[in-house]
Amino acid sequence: MPHLELTYSKNLAERLDIDELCAGANAIMRSLPIFEAGGIRVRAEARSHYAIADCDPNNAFLDGVLRIGAGRSEEAKREAGEAIFAFLAEFAAPLLQDPHFALSLEIREIDPILSWKKNSIHSRLRKS
Repeated sequence: MPHLELTYSKNLAERLDIDELCAGANAIMRSLPIFEAGGIRVRAEARSHYAIADCDPNNAFLDGVLRIGAGRSEEAKREAGEAIFAFLAEFAAPLLQDPHFALSLEIREIDPILSWKKNSIHSRLRKS
């Protein structure tokens, strides 16, 4: 962990470079000392069906959910959230000037008792 899941309205696909968004979010997460590179995942998915606010077809959204393992301090989680949100806001700055755009980010802590993982990437990256 951490896994950042980005969901966006399909009408943003032509207005944002989603591959660049994912790579940039990954770079920000790798720069944060609380996350180990081998656990970082950034995924993005367009939503084709949505109804936003007043249903104006120009309305759009970018929503992030960051799932992280338990055990980090509140301060560390807040700093990570602020860094990731600042990146998202900068990346989407032109859209934030538009009265039809919503940006959000939420951090969810995963209960370690109810989470199972196997990851061979860690050992490769730890050798580097």
